[in-house]
Amino acid sequence: MTATGALGRPARPSRLVVRVATLAAILLVGWAVLSVDVRLERLIDLPAQLWRIFQRMFLPFEVSYLPRAMDGMLQSLAMAWTGTVIGAAVSLPLGFLGAKNVSSGFVSNIVRQLLNAIRAIPELILAVVVFIPIAGLGPVAGALAIGIHSIGTLGKLTAEVVEGIDPGSVEAARAAGGNGWQVQRWGVLPQVLPEIVAFWLYRFEINIRASAVLGVVGAGGVGELVTNTLNYRRYELAGATILVIIIATILVDYVSGRVRRRIIEGAERRVSASEVFEQPELVEQST
Repeated sequence: MTATGALGRPARPSRLVVRVATLAAILLVGWAVLSVDVRLERLIDLPAQLWRIFQRMFLPFEVSYLPRAMDGMLQSLAMAWTGTVIGAAVSLPLGFLGAKNVSSGFVSNIVRQLLNAIRAIPELILAVVVFIPIAGLGPVAGALAIGIHSIGTLGKLTAEVVEGIDPGSVEAARAAGGNGWQVQRWGVLPQVLPEIVAFWLYRFEINIRASAVLGVVGAGGVGELVTNTLNYRRYELAGATILVIIIATILVDYVSGRVRRRIIEGAERRVSASEVFEQPELVEQST
């Protein structure tokens, strides 16, 4: 491999480098433990404390509060879905503008930095500082905060997917006389859309968890129920609400995972079929 000019196997690091790296990792862990004030006696008592909290929340279990918790969970799902739609709709064109292979270098750099800035601001900060003062307490502020933060993440992922496309379809669209919009529509979008939709669904799963956290600051949803029940020390009601959150999250993750796999597998089958028909010898063998 080395004789033909290809990259060979990387050189094995010396023992000195390995020892220095190991010592640096140990010192880093020790510094982190001291910085967060980890105490051994608290760690030893942690299982007993967790069991006491579990008893107060689930023994006995408050069945009568489940309908109220399910209503809050449905509100959180609606909040997460609205935020995901906002993020998907805005991030798709921004992702194309941020991809260096379909946009100019100046524009792509500006869009990339804009997406980085949006992604750097957590949903909690957006909700407390920006949207709750504008829209007031409730799920509207939470949905807007989730949507804006989703733009940064989905836009970056979209740009990276677009940069990894096969240029053959783009060249074919240009050779057929297509303008810039037509090249993007028929040469780029069909290649990247299945993977982008899979990213949207995965982001929806993340936004469900974010919607539950945003309830702590008054953005509505099931998180607000958890906060209120804990503030009034109604641990049995908080336990019923947390159980609803866990079950709903598992169900959404399962359904979304199945849909994502179907989308990606369908795209892979279409790509493999197109590769077969582009090679005459494989078509003759199949017939």
